[in-house]
Amino acid sequence: MEQKKRVLLGMSGGTDSSVAAMLLQDAGYEVVGVTFRFFELNDSTEYLEDARILASRLGIRHITYDARKIFHERIVTYFIDEYLAGHTPVPCTLCNNYLKWPLLAKIADEMGIFYIATGHYAQNIQLNETFYITYAADSDKDQTFFLWGLKQDILNRMLLPMGDITKAEARAWAAEHGFRKVATKKDSIGVCFCPMDYRTFLKDWLVRNGQMSVSNSEASINNSQTSGSDKQTWSDRIRRGRFVDEKGNFIAWHEGYPFYTIGQRRGLGIHLNRPVFVKEIDPENNEVMLASLSSLEKTEMWLKDWNLVNQERTLGHSDIIVKIRYRKQENHATITITPDHLLHVQLHEPLTAIAPGQAAAFYKDGLLLGGGIIVNAR
Repeated sequence: MEQKKRVLLGMSGGTDSSVAAMLLQDAGYEVVGVTFRFFELNDSTEYLEDARILASRLGIRHITYDARKIFHERIVTYFIDEYLAGHTPVPCTLCNNYLKWPLLAKIADEMGIFYIATGHYAQNIQLNETFYITYAADSDKDQTFFLWGLKQDILNRMLLPMGDITKAEARAWAAEHGFRKVATKKDSIGVCFCPMDYRTFLKDWLVRNGQMSVSNSEASINNSQTSGSDKQTWSDRIRRGRFVDEKGNFIAWHEGYPFYTIGQRRGLGIHLNRPVFVKEIDPENNEVMLASLSSLEKTEMWLKDWNLVNQERTLGHSDIIVKIRYRKQENHATITITPDHLLHVQLHEPLTAIAPGQAAAFYKDGLLLGGGIIVNAR
């Protein structure tokens, strides 16, 4: 079979990549599946067996690729470092743009395969000589936000078979073809290595890496009523600190600055007669500033590590849509490049809870035009 009719598919063992394998086969491709070992929560490898069994049923060659070391170095360590810097990390964005898709391309090249694919809910098109990612048919599952960093060397060979169907249709399709387990698998939630609560993950990491004592960890996690500094001492750097208002006045004590994110309202552990949100995080002084929601509004931001698919379509136009959240939110903006090579995003409407470390993605006419990592906002 000619090289361009072969495709290397990332198979996680879940519903989406499994249905993607079947759809690619139906479209006439020779599919080879690769399952990446990125992180195994509670040492579970059930996903490997699920992917292997599915590949066997479909007659697909299947391989595994152990990427745990590089995943820890590039994603987990980054995730921890960003919270320790008072930032809000975007591990799924970095994993997709700088690890998962480049690894797929690398392995495909080594196997003499041109096309690479995943089960992402997104579509892609070619306009003139440029390839773009576009919104998925299922707006509730659309994952374009995580793919803004991909460049033409990836975009020109990617296949996205799940882009034009909904999740409900994918489950029904699997069931109709006799893949009952695939059809009923639960959706993955959150970050793969801490699917529910990053604070618990971070506290556990601090214990395992000698940044805090187990007794102090247990006291804080279990909300012990022990008194004195022992209750909240995480380390010389991460310890009990001050919630303050915009004038610097003391409000209450917090557990330690890494356990809060800009825009956060719930889980502060304090009770006031008014709603307050995290406005700023000061790692040097271990202070977390609280304020009203309106005071979190910003009208411009600056981005580093940016990628633009087509600068002519993006720069200087007043009708660019910018998103800093996976779902729902979108604002209009004008984007320019600063002399120090940052992207400046001038928002046309105020936007709340912009945090350093977050990602911003740009859209126009349904096309994903690029994005970057937020450095600052005001």
